[in-house]
Amino acid sequence: MTVALMWEARAVAGRGEDLLAWTRRQELGRRPLRRETFRAPQDRVLVITWWDAEFTAELPELPEPPGDLVTRAVHRWRFEPVDGQDD
Repeated sequence: MTVALMWEARAVAGRGEDLLAWTRRQELGRRPLRRETFRAPQDRVLVITWWDAEFTAELPELPEPPGDLVTRAVHRWRFEPVDGQDD
């Protein structure tokens, strides 16, 4: 089974590049199948990692960034793939 972990943070205004750089420096302790990093307006950074694991498996996640870099706590979600299409 594949599990996708999403990590999303919003930087303090004007600190999006700092948050992006901080995120890229973070190690996970073990290598996921895939890791992608995105940025969006309002200085947001999103990281998605894919793992070969059960949905409830204990998996390494990115930590909380330093408090002076973000406007709120990180949002985290866990997803599993869905085969087929919705009717």
